[in-house]
Amino acid sequence: MAAAGAEAEALAASVRDFVSGQQDGRAAEVAAGVKDGRWTVLQLVEALGFCLENTDPRMRGRGIQLLSQVLLQCYSLLQEKEVLHLVLFYESRLQDNHLVIPSVLQGLRALSMCEVLSPGLAVSVLKAIFQEVHVQSLLQLDRHTVYSIITNFMSTREEELKGLGANFTFGFIQVMDGEKDPRNLLVAFQIVHDLIAKDYALGPFVEELFEVTSCYFPVDFTPPPNDPHGIQREDLILSLRAVLASTTQFAEFLLPLLIEKLDSELQSAKLDSLQTLTACCAIYGQKELQEFLPSLWSSLRREVFQTASEKIEMECLAALRALSACLSRSVLSSDSEDLLDSFLSSILQDCRHHLCEPDMKLVWPSAKLLQAAAGASLRTYHRITHSVLPLLLEQYTKHTQSSQRRTILEMLLGFLELQQKWGHVEEDESTLLSLQGPVCSVVFSALLDSSVQLQLVGIKALTVLGSLQGFLSSSDLELVVDHLIRLALHEEDSQSSEAAMEVAGSLAPTYPKVFSGHMVPRLEKELQSGPPLRCVSSSEREESYHNCHSLQQRCLQALAAVSTHTSIVKETVPILLQHLQKVLKGTEAKNTQDMISVCQSLHRVALQCQQDAEGCWYFHQTVVPCLLAMAVQAAMPESTHTLPGKALLEEEVLAAMIPVISAATTHLSPELAAQSVSHVVPLFLKGDVSFLPQNSFPCSFQPFGDGECLEAQRRLVALLMAFVCSLPRDVAIPQQEWLLRELLALSCSCNCPFTATTAAKCFAGLVNKHPAGQQLDEILQLAVNRMEPSLAEGPRRTQALTLLLWVTKALVLRYHPLSSCLTDKLLGLLGDTELGPATADGFSLLMAESPDVLHKGCHADVRIMFRQRFFTDNVPKLVQGFHGAGPDVKANYLKGLSHVLNHLPKPVLVTELPTLLSLLLEALSCSDRVVQLSTLSCLHPLLLEAPQIMSLHVDTLVTKFLNLTSSPTMAVRIAALRCAHALTSLPTTVLLPYKGRVIRALAKPLDDKKRLVRKEAVAARGEWFLLGSPGR
Repeated sequence: MAAAGAEAEALAASVRDFVSGQQDGRAAEVAAGVKDGRWTVLQLVEALGFCLENTDPRMRGRGIQLLSQVLLQCYSLLQEKEVLHLVLFYESRLQDNHLVIPSVLQGLRALSMCEVLSPGLAVSVLKAIFQEVHVQSLLQLDRHTVYSIITNFMSTREEELKGLGANFTFGFIQVMDGEKDPRNLLVAFQIVHDLIAKDYALGPFVEELFEVTSCYFPVDFTPPPNDPHGIQREDLILSLRAVLASTTQFAEFLLPLLIEKLDSELQSAKLDSLQTLTACCAIYGQKELQEFLPSLWSSLRREVFQTASEKIEMECLAALRALSACLSRSVLSSDSEDLLDSFLSSILQDCRHHLCEPDMKLVWPSAKLLQAAAGASLRTYHRITHSVLPLLLEQYTKHTQSSQRRTILEMLLGFLELQQKWGHVEEDESTLLSLQGPVCSVVFSALLDSSVQLQLVGIKALTVLGSLQGFLSSSDLELVVDHLIRLALHEEDSQSSEAAMEVAGSLAPTYPKVFSGHMVPRLEKELQSGPPLRCVSSSEREESYHNCHSLQQRCLQALAAVSTHTSIVKETVPILLQHLQKVLKGTEAKNTQDMISVCQSLHRVALQCQQDAEGCWYFHQTVVPCLLAMAVQAAMPESTHTLPGKALLEEEVLAAMIPVISAATTHLSPELAAQSVSHVVPLFLKGDVSFLPQNSFPCSFQPFGDGECLEAQRRLVALLMAFVCSLPRDVAIPQQEWLLRELLALSCSCNCPFTATTAAKCFAGLVNKHPAGQQLDEILQLAVNRMEPSLAEGPRRTQALTLLLWVTKALVLRYHPLSSCLTDKLLGLLGDTELGPATADGFSLLMAESPDVLHKGCHADVRIMFRQRFFTDNVPKLVQGFHGAGPDVKANYLKGLSHVLNHLPKPVLVTELPTLLSLLLEALSCSDRVVQLSTLSCLHPLLLEAPQIMSLHVDTLVTKFLNLTSSPTMAVRIAALRCAHALTSLPTTVLLPYKGRVIRALAKPLDDKKRLVRKEAVAARGEWFLLGSPGR
């Protein structure tokens, strides 16, 4: 008993402290006590008795506030009978003083969430609120509480509320009427949407409900700066649109409103009206639209004909398409008018005649309107094209100017593209199929025209016609191939040639037999043909050779472009490889470029095969052994070997072969990749040439052997790198530890920079994918032991640095613990007078995407945000090193810092800008052109994204940028001018004192000898001239 009395006294003390002492924290304590079972809600009500009966409304308000706050935390603990008594109590208090009402509403909100609410209480509470509370006189938070009560009851007591009939709708209309706060409007709009979507009775109050919501249309709301609620205008627009477009009952009121707003001068009102109309068409039918169709068409036509806004035009076309689709869906009764037919007749009547005037400004608006209507349904497409297509074909024949024909063909193309939406259609239904001959004739004539622009439209049309199933006959297809070959190989303009190749590639998967039977043999024949034997003069011979060489280049490109189907790939790949062997045996001086061209074509084919397992494997097992065999043959120390064959070993050619082998490997399945790696690795480690197509070589292949005579063979490690570094990570590499040791030794001992670098890259690529464990730790320790002495002194310092950079990158990407140790070694080398500059450039290698190894495309282990982590760990060390370095090596630290910052994501850089900006500005004074260019590239986006911070240093920035516009390096001049241009994004008041000085200084680059520099100078000076002008 004593304990119970103490608890009661404690509760009474807490109540007194809250009510009289204004200690709001006591509410949480009381709620915690109720949850813990120290007190019941009934005991709390008894303890509140003195203040609930107090004559002072403030005291009553505080008492009810405490009770409501406790209920909001403890409503789930209440019993059904307790809820009943509390509801009756709160309902009676709705008639109390206005100071009490907010707390009463909070209590009712808590009770509205109770699962044990007796039937009928929800209706009782809402009736009491509708009758006793003038909601719009309350504060925003209290109005929001009312909306929350209604929302809670609608989600849990739907059937009870529906029992109120239209009275519930009317009550809510009274609650919402006059609401202005966007936070409350979002909730209110959702309630209205639920009223309609859940079939609550609207009764005679449809118009009133429409009025109480449509008064906010179109939404005019600009969120205040730093709004903590984050409500945007778009949120309100979408929420209101969901209400207005949720029922056909609003149509008779909404459509006149939309037509009225379409006549508004406000662009936002027009856009909102058009988007709402489009949304409404999803549920409307002929009945709702019939009365308003003429006015709607008139407004849409006017906007498209007259507007200068692409956005409004686009929304008008979308609305017209939606209207036409809506009318197409409507089911006609036998005695009803076909509104679709009359609507389309109006469109044709107003637009069709403009198509006969290809030079007039209304031709394209009319074509767009017709295409929008035609794109709505198959019915509308047939109706429009039946009238329009014959007219366009007639006009094409009638007009002879290329520009006019181009306009007409582009309109025709628009209608052809719409046919793709509906797929294959029956011949007796399709206007297009009945006009097959004239359409093909028009398109083919465009391909023969001298106008490049008309040709390009014709080529686009070929793509569409080819995609229409059954449209082109076999003779038409052969004619298509003839045109594509002519354009690809013999058309002077490269645009038409490239476009023709692209079309061949897009049509080849649909018609593989046609292209393999007609196009591939023709291309092969052209590729094998040489220059004419009889040439009168040397100039003629040179021109003939040039033309033949150009034709061969296009043949190679066309063969690659058309290789988009496995059956075609199986024909084109042997042709390309045969041509490569022919070039390899030739004696022309331009063999190197020819080899590169073949490799580029093979690379394109490899990329196109990657998504097809059969084609990918065929390409890999055909091309990779063949390339390796050619390379091994070229690397043999054979005295009779001709010089052009050695061209295959040049850096440029090997660099072109790398992406071919890489692309052929990355998408192999693990099983096939394992099969291939079991041949390639033994080739390099043991000289096993048995799997190569030409496996009889004059001597053994030992790329990791000693001796100067094997230097050529060592260069082929680049091809090994392309293969093993592109394998999926779960493919086991045979004798990997042996391979890693050989690569490590080669990278540190080879005199050839190309070979040493590729060996280092290959080593790094394998280390990056190597599973963590003792074996990896041992090989890394071996690498460190090899590098450290070489870095300290000796003739191989550069090779050791290259290896260190690539191994560091491999480990940084995968977050390996040793990466920090290796990075510290690099930071230490920045102070080295010999290796410092190269080390600084190496920071770009660490941060940049590598094109051939150590990127996600070749399955490297690349962790997200590795750049941010590298920045966080190492930039403070770079800054510290800069401050402690001697004057002769300070530039190295600036260059390294500049490279790191230049590759950092801009949002991260902006946050770190204040601490680093002074160093970046100092970097602009560095004489190193690489540092200048990298720093300018880093500063340019910061000027646009962090103008407030940058404006604090405007004097220094202006001076530095203007000085660099006279740099002897063109790239630096261009970057400085772009930064000077970007300066105009800073606050105008900060820039105005410098306006005259900058304009005078930018006059000099206007006369620069380089066109690109002059172009940037004009753009930058123009912006500075306009600085401070009205309207900017």
